[in-house]
Amino acid sequence: MAAELGGRSSFDMREKWLRYRIRKLRTKKKLKRANANNKYRLSVYRSLKHIYAQIIDDSIGHTLVSASTLDKEIRENVKHTGNKEAASKVGELLARRALEKGITEVIFDRGGRKFHGRIKSLADAARQAGLKF
Repeated sequence: MAAELGGRSSFDMREKWLRYRIRKLRTKKKLKRANANNKYRLSVYRSLKHIYAQIIDDSIGHTLVSASTLDKEIRENVKHTGNKEAASKVGELLARRALEKGITEVIFDRGGRKFHGRIKSLADAARQAGLKF
């Protein structure tokens, strides 16, 4: 079976999934502690084709600002929506919308995903556009 999976056994795949779950739980715990300071949370979700970001006020449970590659402004400017370029455009758009609403400081919630690739591009673009986290 390991040969069919490209050299990986089913145990390795399960271990990878467990590491992801542990990372996600650790992130949740840190966010819960930081939420006591009444800061907004910038939550990022990525799929194979798109990336979504939103700023959430957890004290009332509402989304204040959101942006994704499905927004008309971004779809017109990028050819592919599942790459770093599109993610950085989402970060810029989200930061611009947040600054218009008076939000300058957030806590970054990457949803247990590693901080690299599209998630890092989105975060860097949001920082350059004026958000602090």
